[in-house]
Amino acid sequence: DGYFYQRVAECRFSSKDLQGIELIDSYVFNQAEYIRFNSTVGKYVGYTEHGVKNAEAWNSDAAFLAQERGELERYCKHNADLHYSA
Repeated sequence: DGYFYQRVAECRFSSKDLQGIELIDSYVFNQAEYIRFNSTVGKYVGYTEHGVKNAEAWNSDAAFLAQERGELERYCKHNADLHYSA
């Protein structure tokens, strides 16, 4: 009954070198990922018809895309010390 929506942002650390950090920001509807931002790719990628349309729109908005790219610096790199101290 109802719908399931989830957004998951995660930082993947491959080494203590801050250049190796990757941000993955996934959007899920009814347990199917429909769009994802990957900082290594540098843009949104759609996995469903709806996701492809959103990816095209979001990638064409320079300010929106720049904000997402900034999350790698603001969120992942800022919290890297917490990750490595745990």
